[in-house]
Amino acid sequence: MEMYLAGVSVRRVEDITEALWGTRVSSGTVSRLNQKIYRHIEAWRNRKIEGEFSYLYLDGVILKRSWAGEVRNVSVLVAIGIGTDGFRQILGVAEGEKEDLEGWRGFLRHLKDRGLRGVRLIVSDACRGLVEAAGEVFPKTDWQRCVVSLLSQCVQPCAERQGGRGGAYAQGDPRPGRSQGCSGEG
Repeated sequence: MEMYLAGVSVRRVEDITEALWGTRVSSGTVSRLNQKIYRHIEAWRNRKIEGEFSYLYLDGVILKRSWAGEVRNVSVLVAIGIGTDGFRQILGVAEGEKEDLEGWRGFLRHLKDRGLRGVRLIVSDACRGLVEAAGEVFPKTDWQRCVVSLLSQCVQPCAERQGGRGGAYAQGDPRPGRSQGCSGEG
């Protein structure tokens, strides 16, 4: 199943299973298993959100997806909430064409329709569409820029000036004396 979900064609899944196990898994079996998996995924995506989540972390991740022999960039929108019990919970994941105002608006409305409530602070990067959508869907909620995203954006130009070597900051080396500034001096 993992092969198929990673974008491997049904025909190739058949070939690989035959090579590995000496027996072929039919395309019908692969399709039936996928339908079963997708039903569980859709049930999870649409489940009711119980309880209050004071803090909501939002991010979009761009992934490459292979579908019908074509590779495209796809945005995956993710929402993680911190409940009143102090524990994190993945509240939602949605796949879309791009990370824009419409995509975020639809995603956040879907979360709210499923019962998301009690949000006091939204933490995210400064994606304009995300920030605007958050203001529309949760108008009384404060927003804060994610420090990790901010630092990443600050380090990237430094790494580019060093020919791809961002020094220890870009590589995440927290040891004292191991970091290099943009000048390359350490």
